[in-house]
Amino acid sequence: MPTGEVTYRALFCDLRTDRVIDALPLTEVEFDDFIGKPGQLRATVPLPDPALARRAREALRPGRTAVWLERGSDIWWGGILWTCTPAGDERGRLEVQIQAGTFGSYLDHRILSGDLAFPAPGTDQFDIARALVRHVQEQPGGDIGIVLDDDLSGVLGTHAYARTDLARVGELIDALAALQYGFEWRVQCYRDSETGARVKKLQLGHPKIRTGSVPIVLDRPGPVLTYSLPTDSTVQANVWLARGETANNNNAAASLPQLADPAIAADDLEAGWPRLEGSSDHSGVSDKAVLDSLARAELARARRPQVIPEVTIRVDGRITPALIGSSVLLRIRDGWHQDGTDPRHRVVGLTVTPPGRGRGETAKLYLEPEDA
Repeated sequence: MPTGEVTYRALFCDLRTDRVIDALPLTEVEFDDFIGKPGQLRATVPLPDPALARRAREALRPGRTAVWLERGSDIWWGGILWTCTPAGDERGRLEVQIQAGTFGSYLDHRILSGDLAFPAPGTDQFDIARALVRHVQEQPGGDIGIVLDDDLSGVLGTHAYARTDLARVGELIDALAALQYGFEWRVQCYRDSETGARVKKLQLGHPKIRTGSVPIVLDRPGPVLTYSLPTDSTVQANVWLARGETANNNNAAASLPQLADPAIAADDLEAGWPRLEGSSDHSGVSDKAVLDSLARAELARARRPQVIPEVTIRVDGRITPALIGSSVLLRIRDGWHQDGTDPRHRVVGLTVTPPGRGRGETAKLYLEPEDA
């Protein structure tokens, strides 16, 4: 995908060994990455001749092939090929449409294979998350090379996970992260600066993933091409109710789901906000203390209208996937923004569209207000 000085290259590798199978041309490429949910890559592999078609049949094996997208010498995206759709048109042209998910999506395809317990006095929540990933990679055929560090959050938890729950490991980590005083996680991809190796690392951050120390300034007029600043109060709540499963083990007695104590933002009600209620269900949770923590955490996230600004910018030397988790200073000067305030935001995701015919390289940043 060469355009001017920008060159993208797609490597297709064996998922378990990372052995390079082939490098294939891509068109119609778009890829994204996020904190808190898997990112995707969508692209088309053109097959103008039988030789390239044979190579693509060998390299494109959904569920077994890893995809690495390089921009120059840097890794900009990494993940697993999940779908592959060869198609031919009325003119006899052949192509393959592919879709891949970031490496974190692998944990949504793994089920806990044994019981894991973290009893009192408690285990750091980062160690619990790493233990879940380590358990996944210790099973036969389950090691895809996710690297683990030894950082700690300082927050201890007591948890027990049963094999009989048939729980998906990605969901277990999400549930752990969603607790009050929880954390954020993703699988970060990059090239090791010393060895040149491709790295997929479990990145954890408490209470949030943060990178960089100096905010990047984004101006409009300037590199900001378009922006959207939605404010959504349909998800707002100042009272939260959490429901789990029954704690009753007596089959002869009536069973009712365990309920948390209502989490109430009394300050909001006293300040004049109308009562807005939200609720959540938590399968597999019967411990009331855990449900209370979940209710408080959900309330903290829902107390204000959801604001997720989006800005589309020209890609320059400052804009890379490593920007996820860093701060930006958004300076917009137009009829809507006349007060001169320059709010700080954190980058929680991005979508990159590489350059194409008659189109420059752009990135859409998904932002979160710094006070969120």
